[in-house]
This record gives sequence, C-alpha cells and structure tokens, in this order.
Amino acid sequence: MIKLPRTTKDGLIWAGAAAAAVVLAFAAPSERSVMGVVPTVVAQDLDHRSLELPAGLPSDRTLALIGFHRSHAPAIESWVKGLHLREDRGIAWLRMPVVNDPGDADSRDAIQTRFEQRYPSGVERARLVTVFTDRDAFLRAAGLPNAEQPYAVVLGRNGEVLARAEGRYDADRADALMATLRGGTSVAQVP
Repeated sequence: MIKLPRTTKDGLIWAGAAAAAVVLAFAAPSERSVMGVVPTVVAQDLDHRSLELPAGLPSDRTLALIGFHRSHAPAIESWVKGLHLREDRGIAWLRMPVVNDPGDADSRDAIQTRFEQRYPSGVERARLVTVFTDRDAFLRAAGLPNAEQPYAVVLGRNGEVLARAEGRYDADRADALMATLRGGTSVAQVP
C-alpha cells in the first residue's frame, strides 16, 4: 500500500468530493425535468389551422386543460367554468385533448369532426387544439403521472410545465395555478 503524505491525501479527498458533487449536480433531476416539458408536436384547432407546440403557444404563460379520454370533458369544463375562462379575455388558455395518433388523415379528420360537433362555437373552436401523438410519450415528456385524470397545466413559452393540478376544478388549486399563470410562482405541483 502506498502511503501518501497527509496534504496530498487531503487534496485527493477534496478533489474526489468536488468531482462527485459535479457529477451529482448534472445527474440529479432538476425541477424542470421533474415537472416536464410538452414535446414539440403539431396540433390542429377546429378551424383546421395547425399550431406547433410549444412554439405556437399564445402567451409566455398559457393555461392548458389537457384531457386524454372523452370522460375527462366534464372535469375540463369544470375548470373552464370555475375560472370563468369564456368571459375572461385576459387569460391565455387552450383545451388540449391528447389523442393517440391513428396514423392516417381520414381517421384524424373523423376525430376532429366529432370535436367540431361537440364544440360548435367560435370561441371553443379556436381554443381547442387536438394533439395527435403517442399519448404515453406525451405523458412522459410532460411529466404527467398517468392518463387517468385530466390536468390543468401552466405552460411556459418553451413548453415547460410550471404548475399542474389533476382532476376537477378546485378553488384553492385554481388560486395556486393562477398565481403561476400571472408570473408569481413557478414549478409547483398543486395538491
């Protein structure tokens, strides 16, 4: 065994600790990666206009009401009504159904037609953007735990998930989301 002088040994220990700290700093998840980022996808509103996400988000902070199943519509609607989104023109928001891409234009058009029948008004048509993608990949990238519940999510300009709430509208969770939406806080899972 080689015996190093005390100063060299101490120096090696410090160097090793510093190297470990650097490695852990890059390996440990950041708040951003824990919350997630909406992947780059092309969505389509009900007027058949394409919207590239996240680049096409309407604001630096946008409220996205994300659903994965038709059964999520009432919970999404509870957020729309609870936050008075139809009346409040100062809130940038989107209704965002995430649908497994059926793989062909005819099937996508049929799905869009069903949405058009459910949401005939002009305001609803402009606010609903259908995301045809791999649903599981979307969930992973956005940091959403599962597709069993809808989510109210505050998205930053680059698609980073700044805050999220699961399920139906709740006034306390809505207050926390609105604080993030208005720029007061970021990176929070609202209980």
